[in-house]
Amino acid sequence: MKILLAVASLIPILPLVPEVLGSTGGEPAYLNAAPMPDFAAAREEAVRFLSDYLRIDTVNPPGNETRGAQYLQSILAREGIPSEIFELVPGRGNLVARIGGSGAKKPLLIMGHIDVVGVEREKWTVDPFGGLVRNGFLYGRGATDDKSHGVAGLETLLLLHRLKIPLDRDVIFMAEAGEESSYQVGIDFMVERHWDKIAAEFALAEGGGMSEQDGAVKQVLVTATEKLSRNMKVVAHGVSAHGSVPRADNPLLRLSAALLKLAAWPAPMRLNEVTRAYFSRLATISPPEEAFLYTHLEDPAVVEKIRSRDPRLDALLRTTIVPTIEQGGFRDNTIPATAEATLMVRPLPDEDVPALMQRMREVIDDPAVELIPAWVQDRRRRPPGSTRRCF
Repeated sequence: MKILLAVASLIPILPLVPEVLGSTGGEPAYLNAAPMPDFAAAREEAVRFLSDYLRIDTVNPPGNETRGAQYLQSILAREGIPSEIFELVPGRGNLVARIGGSGAKKPLLIMGHIDVVGVEREKWTVDPFGGLVRNGFLYGRGATDDKSHGVAGLETLLLLHRLKIPLDRDVIFMAEAGEESSYQVGIDFMVERHWDKIAAEFALAEGGGMSEQDGAVKQVLVTATEKLSRNMKVVAHGVSAHGSVPRADNPLLRLSAALLKLAAWPAPMRLNEVTRAYFSRLATISPPEEAFLYTHLEDPAVVEKIRSRDPRLDALLRTTIVPTIEQGGFRDNTIPATAEATLMVRPLPDEDVPALMQRMREVIDDPAVELIPAWVQDRRRRPPGSTRRCF
């Protein structure tokens, strides 16, 4: 990640003081009560924190988030900011810290998760847990997802505390466990068992972002909602047989054919109020050729051009279906009886998921291939009484 982004969320938070943190009218209270933060010094400090934080292996599974929570807690303790670590399972800690306001308004929650996804070390050119700073970039697993957000929240809390900024509301900082899969030890646990510690009117969390051009902020992105995962399994059935004799019903071939059909069928493009406004405003800060695309989204040729040029923007326009795992076979001389793939499906907020699944079955058009909602299977594997947040 480029180091500038490590403290990106510091910049928009303090200017929100009039509505979110403090002042009830006129100039923001902090402008008169305390000096403006030294953002250059804050950036350098945050980079040091983040570099050290990245050296703590919190790959989930198994998580070991308490290690990261204890590191953050040590920084807060040096500043005299009390904090607590809450664990549903030993080693899977969630850290919560709070600085007090007048109580005139409900608290603000700033949060970032401690755990990170796994790594294929052989594919990395540097140590993924080295926290390396080189040529203006910081390298490490979690540098963008999501330890940088956690450090930005931590640095924000430190600045508010050091500058003694008067607040109309408490500011809560939470570093959570289990975001990458095991939500029951993280946000579910905190909501169900410790809601009083994190209850807030607003939460600033992962999502959105900013970009700069020529040293100036070009755009500030706000996430209105998230396309929740509704992962599915594609399971192909056949007859187990010896690999010396080719069979047309080989489930590996059926599975491959089904995935290729889904890949050739992008779900229909559909704008909503948020995406329509986003592309309209994006056009105002884009070069003419790009602006033309963003203002002509009703043209199928334009949408296809966006799809081929910018997968991230295309993903805002439609429900996405992406194969992420394939499994099948157990011996090199045996045709397996089944083969399956996991699809990460991110529906648009208003998508009719049962209708989507029916359409996907029609696209696959093979009675020997099942499409199964994987989130039902996942729920069955979870502890009784737990809930699921499908991000």
